[in-house]
This record gives sequence, structure tokens and C-alpha cells, in this order.
Amino acid sequence: MKVIIGSDHAGFSLKQQVNSLLEEMGHTVEDVGCHGEDSVDYPVYGKAVAKGVASGQFPKGILICGSGLGMSMVANRFTGVRAALCNDLFSAILSRRHNDANLLVLGARLIGIDLAGEIVKAWFQTEFDGGRHLRRVAQLDEA
Repeated sequence: MKVIIGSDHAGFSLKQQVNSLLEEMGHTVEDVGCHGEDSVDYPVYGKAVAKGVASGQFPKGILICGSGLGMSMVANRFTGVRAALCNDLFSAILSRRHNDANLLVLGARLIGIDLAGEIVKAWFQTEFDGGRHLRRVAQLDEA
């Protein structure tokens, strides 16, 4: 699967490790930045990833910042994007099963690489349940 990923400076190190994990899992990764630990504006990278998912060019994306809050706020402004801030396994699994999340957001200052790796694996392995959740997910993009 083609996956688009981005981070700000606070998420850069974790993003590099998640990139490697995604490639090990067999995914093709498009890294839109940032490309270092110098201070940057998170909306630039959040918008780039969200646009990639919203356009359908990438079926799934990942955003990483310090807390995950800023990136999830940016991403969820885009129609068709269902960004889920997941800093534990339970919310990662439910975001896929019940909400058909297509963009995973992680808080680098809240979790370490081991937990991030488990979250990423669980999120990519969990399928959407559909059924009664289809109607609710469809309502997310209604005006």
C-alpha cells in the first residue's frame, strides 16, 4: 500500500523509525517532511498529508507531532479525511473498526517507539467493521 507520512520537528525522530517499520511491513512510503529537527510549522506538513489522503492518491496516511493534537486538528479539516489521534492500542483498533480512520496521528512526546510500532501494526492490520458504522461514517462528510 502507498502511505503518505509527515511530521513536524517534534515528531521527526519517531517518523524516521515509523518509516522504517512501514517499509518492513511492505508499504511504499511517501515522506513529505519535515526533514530535520529544526523548528517548523506543523500545519504545512499536516496539510500535505491530509491533501494526499483526501485526494485518494494515498489510501492511508500518518502524521506525527509532539502531542498529536495539532496534526489531528489540521487533518480533520479536509473532507474525506478521518484522522484519529491514537496513543494506545485500543483507540487505534477502534478507530479502524468503527470509524474507518484513514489517517493515523501519533504524539511523539507521549509514546515511545515500541508502543508506536505496536499502534502502527494494529492500525494497519485492523479492518473496518462496516455494518451499522457505514451510516455513521458517511455522516462525517455531510454539511
